[in-house]
Amino acid sequence: MTDFWRKPATEIAQLVRIGAASATEITRDALARLDAANPAINAVVQFMAEEALAAAGEVDEAVARGDRLPPLAGVPVTVKVNVDQQGHATTNGLRIQKDLVASEDSPVVANLRKAGAVIIGRTNTPAFSLHWFCRNSLHGHTRNPLNLAITPGGSSGGAAAATAAGIGCIGHGTDIAGSVRYPAYACGLHGLRPTLGRIPAVNFSGAERHIGGQLMAVSGPLARTIADVKAGFEAMARPDLRDPWWVPVPFDLPEQPRRAALAVSPEGLKVDKPVEDALREAARRLEAAGWEVEEVDCPPLKQPAELQARLWLAEFRRSGAAAVAKEDDPDANFIYAQMTRRCAEIDLNGMLDTLQMRATFVREWQLFLERYPVCLMPVSGELPFKDLLDLESPEMFDRVIEALLPQAGLPLMGLPGLTVSMGLTSGNVPIGVQIVGGRYREDTMLAAGEIIEAGNTPFLPVDPATA
Repeated sequence: MTDFWRKPATEIAQLVRIGAASATEITRDALARLDAANPAINAVVQFMAEEALAAAGEVDEAVARGDRLPPLAGVPVTVKVNVDQQGHATTNGLRIQKDLVASEDSPVVANLRKAGAVIIGRTNTPAFSLHWFCRNSLHGHTRNPLNLAITPGGSSGGAAAATAAGIGCIGHGTDIAGSVRYPAYACGLHGLRPTLGRIPAVNFSGAERHIGGQLMAVSGPLARTIADVKAGFEAMARPDLRDPWWVPVPFDLPEQPRRAALAVSPEGLKVDKPVEDALREAARRLEAAGWEVEEVDCPPLKQPAELQARLWLAEFRRSGAAAVAKEDDPDANFIYAQMTRRCAEIDLNGMLDTLQMRATFVREWQLFLERYPVCLMPVSGELPFKDLLDLESPEMFDRVIEALLPQAGLPLMGLPGLTVSMGLTSGNVPIGVQIVGGRYREDTMLAAGEIIEAGNTPFLPVDPATA
């Protein structure tokens, strides 16, 4: 059997399009890879071989009829367990939601199907998708296939671990405080947090989200190549008016000046030497391609991160605190206690003040990104953390939060961010950089990401580590 699982989505789609391989044989190969690689990492926690083969059969029938194929026809993908997929439980890593079976697809899942993608499984997340590591009491512990000692990231840790191990070409993730960008960083992938309103996504299995989630939570793709990130993004971002925030913005907009800001240490963030080196190397690659790069201070992220926590916890305190107590997951109990320790409860006036201040930061960032269409900054001030570091003590939790300032600050403004892998440091520890762009300018960010990616030596997918 051909190792189709090693190939990128763009190549798989082309093989199906020209009839060089059938979607069924590609799907069988993907399911075999899932069976071989998943036991060591526990990335996929809901399996759907029968559904996947049925979807692949529909693609093959379309090929036989000579139909025009959608862009991801026959491409194996995974979907995160915190998003509605018809016939499957939207568990969000929770025992109390193990029977919350979705009656219809979320728009993002529907769009993947419309694009011809074959969903082979659903991926793990921490309980409540609550932190940057990946363990819960329902589905268990997801491990990083490159290095079992480090986190696979969270909350889309299952998506990242699966994609890095060759279980699917593209992983669906969600991001309200770094949950796409950080797992991509930790697993050596590329991952896109799109602009608010780009990718429609609503869960009909639960209540509407409050304003914090509506303004900051997005879905986005993780993949092993920038081309696959782009393909996943364009597939997920198709119109669906069921999401009131979806915005009909075209993918290709007028070309922007090739000018980038380099913010090595946003607001004095402590940055490890390998992180700084990766940023400067990424800047050099852009300069070699004709970009103008200027090292400058970027607009604030510390206060936006504080406001992000206020908005997110205002929602969670109201609707999630009782669920945390009922679920009684040890990890979630500790994380929720630390989050509430760091962020005081606010009243109605506090919520209004937060939304008022948000407008100021959106304006500052928009003006900055008008001058510098992309901003290079860290994904994290540190290399990927030791697995479950934030559970060791309140002090370790604070260390993680402070290092991840570039993750938590950005969502307040609804801005897009792209993690670009820069390869591996010693000990099979990944390293990467983050590209921030203006609203709806994923095209410019992806173009810059392709330049940076071109200097890498490919190393994914990998067989899961055993020690």
